[in-house]
Amino acid sequence: MLNPVHVQIVLFDGFDPLDVVAPFEVLHAGGTATGGAVSVELVSAEGPREVVSGTGGLALRATGGLDPARPGVVLLPGAAGPLGETPGEDGEPEPGSIPVLLAATLATSLPGLLAEAVGDPAVVVAGVCGGSLIPAMAGLLEGRHATTHHLGLDLLDATGVHAVRARVVDDGDLVTGAGVTSGLDLALYLLEREAGPRVAHAVEELFAYERRGTVWRPAGPVPAAF
Repeated sequence: MLNPVHVQIVLFDGFDPLDVVAPFEVLHAGGTATGGAVSVELVSAEGPREVVSGTGGLALRATGGLDPARPGVVLLPGAAGPLGETPGEDGEPEPGSIPVLLAATLATSLPGLLAEAVGDPAVVVAGVCGGSLIPAMAGLLEGRHATTHHLGLDLLDATGVHAVRARVVDDGDLVTGAGVTSGLDLALYLLEREAGPRVAHAVEELFAYERRGTVWRPAGPVPAAF
């Protein structure tokens, strides 16, 4: 019999909807396939509220507050908006851009809650796309291995993280996914890791989607340069 696994997907202002909905559907299906052993909910640092995404004003409702002490998985999505590569006339990043939205989370209670989660061995912290940058920019992932959207790998590396160019990176109690659609791959891998390959395969078949690429882990011999 499987041990129960609860996943808290964290909403914040400007989140990317696909980073949330894709893992939610995969993990919810995993709950059905396991008879309820896997459960998933949408939360926010502030508690129950309507949270507006960065895509066309689409909002989702957080039904609870993030509990960093609850065993299971805390999953962070990235943000949606302009890339913000060209500063405005005042030299500041473009308002509403992805860097601004991600940086804004650092002024909320989220970093403190994440610090508790990162420090709890019973909690796995996961990130999709820019979601891995939030704890990294908060100084919580120094020396760890992680990935993010390919356009954010340099920033991830600058925070002291060993940035890995892979679709999914498993660093023990830190599991991260790369670009936006990798939320599907990340969630399927979490299902395989927590509930077993047969459950993950059944959900793959249900969604007619096959997880792509090799999950990178800091194990095995270091490959020679090509």
